[in-house]
Amino acid sequence: MSLRHALSTLALGPVLLAQGRRVRRTTPLLPEPDGPREGEVGSGKPLRLLVLGDSAAAGVGAQTQDEALSGQLAVSLAPTFRLRWKLLAFTGATTADMLDHLQGLPDGAFDVVVTSLGVNDVTGRVSLATWRRAQQELIAVLQSRFGARHILLSGLPPMHRFPALPQPLRWYVGNRARDFNRVLADVAAGRSGCEFLALGHEMMDTSAMAGDGFHPGPPIYALWAREAARRIAQRMEQTT
Repeated sequence: MSLRHALSTLALGPVLLAQGRRVRRTTPLLPEPDGPREGEVGSGKPLRLLVLGDSAAAGVGAQTQDEALSGQLAVSLAPTFRLRWKLLAFTGATTADMLDHLQGLPDGAFDVVVTSLGVNDVTGRVSLATWRRAQQELIAVLQSRFGARHILLSGLPPMHRFPALPQPLRWYVGNRARDFNRVLADVAAGRSGCEFLALGHEMMDTSAMAGDGFHPGPPIYALWAREAARRIAQRMEQTT
């Protein structure tokens, strides 16, 4: 964070806090969609997939899991792989929350993990240093205890464009999200078997967002799933 940004944030502190409270109070709470959170589909080489993370991973903004990230990712991978997939995600999850949750689970076996974490770390005012350590620890757990050969770390969305957020809160969290993405990309580049997946402007069209102005809608989940599937298929070809 630049000195200018830090000083601006300090000056705006009371405004940002008030706006944050108002957004939490007035933004509609959309439910996690109905539908299966694990399954088997497709034909071809076997592939074990885990989708892991927060409310976006859980599919908030879609009516069913078929329209959400995990469902659309399964459809995208089914023509190429005999896919066994599982969704492990819940609304409000931070990286630390997910680490705590994983500690209580038995060891598992997944070839690929797609993560969606960070928005709640931003809104929870987690520091960049803490975010880096938590993501590094998450990767270590996924590789050592769950056998992940390919971890696709989805970036934070462009929060500076979220309709639910007023200015200057939108500016502030948008800058924080960019900083988090720079750290996440650096973490991915420094760890074998990891890859950073940016959720750029072309993927996160605000007109295709959910009605709460905060979560993806089905068209965004479809684009996200297709790009993730492309990266997964490419990586699997390189490692077999």
